[in-house]
Amino acid sequence: MNHDTSRRWQLLAITAVIVFVIWLLAPVLMPFALAAMLAYLGDPLADRLQRLGMGRTWAVSIVFTVISLVFIGVVLLLIPLIQHQFESLAENLPRYVDWVRGTALPWIQARLRLDPGVFDTDRLLATVREHIGSVGSVAAKAVAKVTQSGMGIVTWLTNAVLIPVVAFYLLRDWDKMIAQIQRLLPRSIEPTVVHLARESDHVLGAFVRGQLLVMLALGVFYGLGLTLVGISIGPLIGMVAGLLSFVPYLGFMIGFVAAMIAALVQYGDWMHVILVVVVFTIGQLLEGYVLVPRLVGGKIGLHPVAVIFAVLAGGHLFGFLGVLLALPAASVVVVLLRYMVERYRESQLYTEPAANAEAIEVDVEVTIDERPPSPRDEAP
Repeated sequence: MNHDTSRRWQLLAITAVIVFVIWLLAPVLMPFALAAMLAYLGDPLADRLQRLGMGRTWAVSIVFTVISLVFIGVVLLLIPLIQHQFESLAENLPRYVDWVRGTALPWIQARLRLDPGVFDTDRLLATVREHIGSVGSVAAKAVAKVTQSGMGIVTWLTNAVLIPVVAFYLLRDWDKMIAQIQRLLPRSIEPTVVHLARESDHVLGAFVRGQLLVMLALGVFYGLGLTLVGISIGPLIGMVAGLLSFVPYLGFMIGFVAAMIAALVQYGDWMHVILVVVVFTIGQLLEGYVLVPRLVGGKIGLHPVAVIFAVLAGGHLFGFLGVLLALPAASVVVVLLRYMVERYRESQLYTEPAANAEAIEVDVEVTIDERPPSPRDEAP
């Protein structure tokens, strides 16, 4: 085994160990991952304040204070809104059940020509009530267990305190940690790793910050649009559609179906259904032609199927932590794949021509020139 092969195996082993350790520690990495995301989002603003002549600690304190005030303001604003929306949903729930029972299920039976016993509404409602009761009892037992368990309360409180504390220290020492990691890299691969890290940071920063703005803009647009249409739970539907829009078409489909059902139950006419279609059509056009090109850009290059696969694979491997980090990790993988494709096109494997390419070309030319004339060639 030569030196280059040995070095590659060592790097592969180190990478495998790091991935395995992350997989083992995934259940306890959630607060640190959230804190790192907050620090990553706040680092550009802290660097900008530093360039204006402010010390790092003061710059980080200002950024951290601004982030905390924004978070507290959003929570104080959203809690009453969400509470009001759920109260409205609870009030309209009997109407939704009556609509499904008296309109939706009979319509499906008539169109699909199903046996009336397939959609036995009494049996379906009894089954739903039974499962709701079981889920409620399980939830009550779980809440009681968590409430009685001192360890559960300590875990929640620890995470609530740990995330801002870790985020503050990570934000303060972010540049130092990056420089230290760069100094620890093997000198042979340090230029390549730094180049890929900078490109990944550019792609990841554009994606994370841009996608958060897209989610916020879509949530506000759908919420305001459905409210103007007259949907009582429009802000709740818009909020859900905006939050789920990081997965392509998922937020649109769930929000559109929920808004259609709400319009049919609340008004029962085609005018409000058409207005809902108009709102979501404008939202899709706004997302595809304005928000994503301007805020995210075309540098990510993730196909919608790749995004869905990344979210599902991350959730399967690392749970909620994997779902949280799936798209940022996928955007970094895109950078690595681009680099691998560039190296492949520069390699001898891609550029070396076939050994008998000239002989084949000569044989083809001779065969074409010496072929016997056909009647079509002799025709005037």
